[in-house]
Amino acid sequence: MMDKHRLEDPEEIKQVDKADMLKFCLNMSRHYREAFSLASGITNSYSKPRNIIIAGMGGSAIGGELLKDWARNKICVPIEVNREYHLPAYANEETLVLITSYTGDTEETLSALLDAIKYKCMIYCITSGGTIMRIAEQLQIPFLRVPSGMPPRAALPYMLVPLLLFLEKTGLSTEVSKELEEAFSIIEVIEKQNAAKTLVDNSLAKMLAVNINGFILLVYGFGLFSGVARRFKQQINENAKMMAKWDNLPELDHNEIVGYEKIEKHKERFVAIFIRDKAEPIEIRSRIEITKNLMVATGISLYEVWSQGSGGLAKMLSIVAVADFLSVYLAVLRGVDPFPVQTIDKLKDSLKKNNVREKVILEIEKIANVAISLR
Repeated sequence: MMDKHRLEDPEEIKQVDKADMLKFCLNMSRHYREAFSLASGITNSYSKPRNIIIAGMGGSAIGGELLKDWARNKICVPIEVNREYHLPAYANEETLVLITSYTGDTEETLSALLDAIKYKCMIYCITSGGTIMRIAEQLQIPFLRVPSGMPPRAALPYMLVPLLLFLEKTGLSTEVSKELEEAFSIIEVIEKQNAAKTLVDNSLAKMLAVNINGFILLVYGFGLFSGVARRFKQQINENAKMMAKWDNLPELDHNEIVGYEKIEKHKERFVAIFIRDKAEPIEIRSRIEITKNLMVATGISLYEVWSQGSGGLAKMLSIVAVADFLSVYLAVLRGVDPFPVQTIDKLKDSLKKNNVREKVILEIEKIANVAISLR
């Protein structure tokens, strides 16, 4: 009951959410619409690519994962999300590399950009500024500058929508704009349903927060909801400062499910959420129900979050929206500010002594100087 009280008191929520991460959730649909307006001006002079690589990390890369899942059954060009320092060996002049770094200073993404330049790939950058934008300007690489001042994980609308519209501008899809409009409308409804003043019993995000607080969360997706499950997990990690993991069906039925055989002593530590869809394939629905029954037999608590809408983007982003709200309300219950990510900041500070980022920038600038001298 105390947890319910905390999530029904807007003043207490505001006191904990010092950086107002909740405001990003409540304005999610507005940010998506602004991103759509901004990205509508994208132009593309590249030829049709043989393959697409989206290079990014963390909150800047998750848009690529969502794009890949949505496009899997819609376009015939393979898409890979590159979360590494280097691009795969197949990258060449026929590869479109979409560089996504919200800050513009992510060292892994800078390294991938260097590879893309060396391999003479078709390159497009999406960033709010930083080194990547400066390099794009120097080398005359086309780019889209998005609004700055947000945590990368809150900037998902500005990192995802341009990717989707770039596909449309490339002629690879004609369904993006229509699907996005449906998604925006559904997100508006979810914002109202999970507002600070909404009672716990009327808010899915608040209800889940009350029941999940204190557990290690297991998020299970499938197909269209693979990247969504990953995003769900990431938001719990960063906003709520909680341990969580994600996996997908049917793959988890070939390995992870065995881990529950001897979980008796630890069952009180875990809670699982299954992402569901009314149109989920019969083979997946069957697996979900059987898997749930096996897990329930061990004593683990289970919950479901059902997608909303008819289009793929609406279904995906409806789950993303609920997860974002959930992560913030969990932060409130745990008494932690969802905004800072101190461990990531410490790690980045420690990595600076390796000078990897500086070496990459120096090499790119040498290429840029040569290019400028030849103009």
